[in-house]
Amino acid sequence: MNKNDLISAVADASGLTKGDTTKAVEAVFDVITAALAKGDEVRLVGFGTFSVAKRKASTGRNPRTGEPMSIKASAQPKFKAGKGLKDAVN
Repeated sequence: MNKNDLISAVADASGLTKGDTTKAVEAVFDVITAALAKGDEVRLVGFGTFSVAKRKASTGRNPRTGEPMSIKASAQPKFKAGKGLKDAVN
């Protein structure tokens, strides 16, 4: 399912117009993105938790040449599924 499929499915399930649903879905993505950018956690009970994981700087190897190279520290978005979502899938 891609973003357009998600918007269509939400519009059908909620009875909203496709335009209103697009705005709502975009707003949800924007709010989650903004919260993660600030370093906050977004917890949706029964669905899951979006958070930011910090990666330390490390040394890796260039796959072509085998030379060592430094990998910068970074922040990675992370999602942990909640019990309700896990139960629905299994």
